This record gives sequence, C-alpha cells and structure tokens, in this order.
Amino acid sequence: MIQPQTAPEVDGETRTAPRLLVADPESTLVEELAVILEREGVEVMGVGDGAQALLQAGALQPDVVLVSASLPVIGAVEFIRAVRLTRAVPVLLGVGEGHAEQAVQALSAGATACVARPYRVPELLPLVQAAIAGDSGARRTLVVGNVELDVNAYQVKVDGRVVHLPLREFELLHYLMRNAHRTVTREQIMRNVWNSTGTASTNTIAVHVKRLRARLGDSDDRLIQTVRGVGYRLVGSS
Repeated sequence: MIQPQTAPEVDGETRTAPRLLVADPESTLVEELAVILEREGVEVMGVGDGAQALLQAGALQPDVVLVSASLPVIGAVEFIRAVRLTRAVPVLLGVGEGHAEQAVQALSAGATACVARPYRVPELLPLVQAAIAGDSGARRTLVVGNVELDVNAYQVKVDGRVVHLPLREFELLHYLMRNAHRTVTREQIMRNVWNSTGTASTNTIAVHVKRLRARLGDSDDRLIQTVRGVGYRLVGSS
C-alpha cells in the first residue's frame, strides 16, 4: 500500500499501475483490501477520514476513489461535492445497511456507483477497472466457450439459456472466467472469492465447484477441470 503524499506529484512521473485511494475509518479493512487489489495490479493508498481523503485526492491524483458512507470528519457526500468542484475522478461509495439515503445523496452529488461494504473483491474490482476505463455505466460481459457472464446484471447464460446461480457460485465462476485457461490454486480461490487469507478449505471449494458444474451442465468436468493437488482451470469447451 502506497504512503500518503504531502505535495503533488511531478507531472512527468510515469505510472503504469492504476491508483486507487480508499477512504475508510477501518484501517484493517483497508489493509486487507490493499493486499488483494495490489496482486491484481492496482496501487492502493488508504486514509481514515474525509479531510485526509480530500488532501490525498489532490496530492496523489488517484485514478479512482473509494469512500465509505460512514466517513468521519468530512462525510462521504460532502467529500464527493468538494472533489467534484475541481476533478472528474470516479468516486465509488461503500454502503452497508442503513445507508440507502446517503447512497441517493452521494449519487446526486456525483458518485459514480455504489458498492457493498464490507468490500468483496469480485464485486469491487470490476467497478474499479470500469471506472478507470471510463465506462462504469457500460455492460461488462465475459464469454468463455458456451458460457456468458454479465457482470453488471449478475446473469449467466449457457448456450444462450439463463442459468441462475447463488452469489458465491457466481463469484467463483466470475473468478475462473477472468482467469480462463489458467490454473488457479485453491489458495487463490479462497483469497479472491471468499475474501479470506487463511488456509483454503479443500472441501468447501470442492463442494461449490461440484454445484457449479451441475448448474452449468458440465457433467464430464470438461469445462471446469480439476488440476490434482493444485486447483482448477476453466477452459473454453464443455
């Protein structure tokens, strides 16, 4: 996780990784999020309140900002209004139960989108990537073989037929499709789908993979292949 800056960057600095500023009072949550997102190639800088967020939004020139609806000192809505006076940086609002009114106010003030808090990387990462690309309102669809996954609509189709998946299985499929034709370990799956840095439960993952295969009609395990002793690989034919 990158450190706060006390002055603006030099204009000529070359950056290759997108930069995310996270403003959230729970430092542990921010640190855990940073560890995961930085593995995905996103530089993360965390601050604990709205005043620091305003300072670093100017100093760091982030590509996208994620603010908690429970931001102290300067609230999330006030932060968004202030940022909108000087910059068009995409701002995502982290919301939980009881934040419906703040979400409406934040969107009216210029927030780009809302995301559930506590943050889940499979949900958050596509929004960050879309916001950076400037198409946060656009439909994002992944297609591997006969499987089509619509990220925004949380919809999956197999051979054009809609298949209803529970949220965890949707997130598992999303992760496998993002890494299509690559072997992903059980530890990577647990970290990115279950948002856990602990030891992966072989049985937990195996049960969800089995259910997912059944819903996708992958009776012979040709779509989601087991790599014995390592993890799983999704390929383009079933």
